[in-house]
Amino acid sequence: MKNTTPWILIDESLGKRVHVMLLYVLESSGSSPGRQGFCMAVNANNEMAGSIGGGIMEHKFVEMAKASLEAGVEGRETGAGSREAGHTIKKQIHDKSASRNQSGMICSGEQTILLYLVKDADHRVVLDIIRSLEKNENGTLILSPQGIRFDDSIPEKDFEYSFQSEDDWLYKEKTGFKNELFIIGGGHCSLAFSKLMRSMDFYIRIYDERKDLKTMVENEAAHEKHFVPDYTVLKDMIHSGPNHFVVIMTFGYRTDDTALKALQGKEFKYIGLLGSKYKVGKMFDDYRKEGVKEEWLQRIYTPVGLAIKSQTPEEIAVSIGAEIIRVKNEHL
Repeated sequence: MKNTTPWILIDESLGKRVHVMLLYVLESSGSSPGRQGFCMAVNANNEMAGSIGGGIMEHKFVEMAKASLEAGVEGRETGAGSREAGHTIKKQIHDKSASRNQSGMICSGEQTILLYLVKDADHRVVLDIIRSLEKNENGTLILSPQGIRFDDSIPEKDFEYSFQSEDDWLYKEKTGFKNELFIIGGGHCSLAFSKLMRSMDFYIRIYDERKDLKTMVENEAAHEKHFVPDYTVLKDMIHSGPNHFVVIMTFGYRTDDTALKALQGKEFKYIGLLGSKYKVGKMFDDYRKEGVKEEWLQRIYTPVGLAIKSQTPEEIAVSIGAEIIRVKNEHL
């Protein structure tokens, strides 16, 4: 079938009166392939979208969902079925030595998965979720024994899960992009980097001083493109944030210096500077003489990216992207 999202498939299925199940990873730990927040939809027409981690474990849950859907369809045909069949929560342990709840995988770690038969009454909520995602807005998805809810308020935490029993549990998730990427400079490396990061969970903004820069005009991967009079204005445009990632890759020493000074003292999850060791060393020596705190300078990743001897813009993008992903996931 066409490439789509779980929520779109759920919307289409409900619109066609086709039974559909939502599979959701409520919790994960260790090396579990299905991370918290992974989800997929499976409907009675054998259409699927999304993933809860892949492998034999996902196959097992898809078959479980299909069996439940088939029972629901048969019940509807005989007049005995109902969309009120409810939900099931199953814990999976990725270790064949586990005494129970084995997933069939050996990668270690655990994950807890919800199987939820979506109700007609959930359709309005599903549409609200889709609209919010299409607008690149944040909100709160709430799953519980009472079903699916959505709130346009933005929660402090990305994920929250508590479990007392099958009839007493609560899952909350910040919907939309959880990470924001700010790229200073819109040249060839920026274009390649934007294309790479677009496929991940990053809302991308790019800033450049050059209004007719061809690579900025061609960049369709960024969610926002900003032409600024000079990089000093970044002081008021880019704010501190625990999920904010900043990469400075302008066309020269002077503009790198201006951009970095504009962001001085701000707190980011990651800030990187593209440039040679000599250039960066001279820049930082000047900053120290000016009284810039050493603690802040030490937080800057430079030369930016993993040391893989990258040469082309695409290789440089991979090295920076890999470093950012390492930092983003360091405490998972």
